[in-house]
Amino acid sequence: MSIIQSIILGIVEGLTEFLPVSSTGHMIIASSIMGIAESPYTKAFTVAIQFGAILSVIVLYWRRFIKSMDFYYKLFVAFLPAAVVGLILIKYINEMLGNVIVVATSLFIGGIVLLFVDDWFRETENTPDKEVTYKNSFVVGLFQIIAMIPGVSRSAATIIGGLEQKLNRKTAAEFSFFLAVPTMFAATCFKIFRFYTNGPGFNNTQIDILIIGNIVAFLVAMLAIKTFIEYLTNHGFKIFGWYRIVIGLLILILHFSGFNLTIM
Repeated sequence: MSIIQSIILGIVEGLTEFLPVSSTGHMIIASSIMGIAESPYTKAFTVAIQFGAILSVIVLYWRRFIKSMDFYYKLFVAFLPAAVVGLILIKYINEMLGNVIVVATSLFIGGIVLLFVDDWFRETENTPDKEVTYKNSFVVGLFQIIAMIPGVSRSAATIIGGLEQKLNRKTAAEFSFFLAVPTMFAATCFKIFRFYTNGPGFNNTQIDILIIGNIVAFLVAMLAIKTFIEYLTNHGFKIFGWYRIVIGLLILILHFSGFNLTIM
């Protein structure tokens, strides 16, 4: 993997991680177009690059992270369901992750769902901001389990979970961002640990490439979060639904046309 490829993947990660469009599907397309060969390092890279996106949330919302321990308890309650299920079903999750059709189908079906989300939760549009409860947190955590199916989008699943709990779009989206921090941090640490225990680890060039990718992901994610919150509050999900449908169909067309799509 070159520095230019790292920068491009950093842009893709930063743009798509917190939008309800599935970063996995976009990583597949981007890496395949650039001809990045599948390897233990490239797989570790696409997970470890999430660290930059995590930092963007902490920087943008740093006041929330020093507000009280109650904030962390709620994040833990939301994080726990996916953590437990993920450890139990990790073998099956990895098998699905290697299936292009699963990713594309999840994108397509998820897109259809997003076309109707605004109508389903119309009553939450004008709901004032409110404090997220432990019950809200746990239910959002249950929705995060659905996102273990590659292509579903962790952001989409958890935001819909928040809306189901009568949170408004802004509050639901922000809690989704907060929940991404422990979830993605745990996934990053686990992937790096597996990479080091099953191989030689990162060499100096690979570390440099990974750092560059994370810096780009951090900067782009900062912009994406700010833009997404404003757009979602004012316009809703429909544009993301149509976009997911197009991307899902594109992946299926490329796959059945014989184009070699790489699962990173």
